[in-house]
Amino acid sequence: MMISSEWVQAAATRINGKIDKTPLTYDSNLNVYIKWENQQKTGAFKVRGALNKILTLAPWERERGLVAASAGNHGLGVAYAAKMVDANATVFIPEETAKNKEEAILQYGATVHKITGDYSLAESEAQNFAVKRGATWISPYNDGHVIAGQATLGLDLIEQINPFDADACLVPVSGGALISGIGLAFQFNQIKIKMIGIQSSNSSYFYSLFHFGTIKNVIESKSVADGLTGGIEKNSITIPLVRSMIDDFVLVEEEEIERAIAFVWYHYHVVIEGSAAVPFAAIMNNKVKANKPLLILSGCNIQTDYHQQICERWKDSF
Repeated sequence: MMISSEWVQAAATRINGKIDKTPLTYDSNLNVYIKWENQQKTGAFKVRGALNKILTLAPWERERGLVAASAGNHGLGVAYAAKMVDANATVFIPEETAKNKEEAILQYGATVHKITGDYSLAESEAQNFAVKRGATWISPYNDGHVIAGQATLGLDLIEQINPFDADACLVPVSGGALISGIGLAFQFNQIKIKMIGIQSSNSSYFYSLFHFGTIKNVIESKSVADGLTGGIEKNSITIPLVRSMIDDFVLVEEEEIERAIAFVWYHYHVVIEGSAAVPFAAIMNNKVKANKPLLILSGCNIQTDYHQQICERWKDSF
């Protein structure tokens, strides 16, 4: 599937006024740009893609009900968009999903199915459910309209950094829709910048795909970056997109992610979740060499008590 510049512009028009233009700041001490997408509606970037996709659906596709699988934030985006268009949404989540994410999905009026197992199992259960019910499947990443929606974040960045002097863009990666979308927005607007994907070493599926072309040897374990966990569909359109546009892909460790969460809290007094902390973790631990990197902080949906524990654990570091 070709995602054109027209698709991205149409997405920007479609969701304009329905989401927030999140702030971008420059920290001169660290020489980094920070995109605070954790301040987006629903507390994460995922609402961009979910909303764009759902607004492209025909009335009959919405009436059949919407089905999604999520570690939390995509489910939130789907539930938010479903409420906006008065559609029923069913979201499948892994049993380990953060309680606050589950509660927020329910508050938007969606039905939640908790699956005993990981994200990949929740995804296959959700797809089977959608087929059986004749409902409309909303993938978090393997969908052109979802990717075009995430690309609107890239358009924001181009507008906000003027003249555009960031030399690398560090993006958390799970299924690859966000980094694909931002990369496309930059390509379409002739922005030259290194695209660098970041994942936790506890769930290195896309990292392994990028570097070795396979996920056979990946053993997943629990991660503070819960939104970046889970496998990728074999035929996902994000696989060739990511391979064609990423310059590097790096892994960060759990301890490094925790320290990044605490750093952002003590330095900026801002709450971010583990998935959003991976770009800071990469910079703080010299995993990426860049002069003026742009860090995408993707979400803030972390349990309050868990966040407090992490910050308490690392308070003497800062």
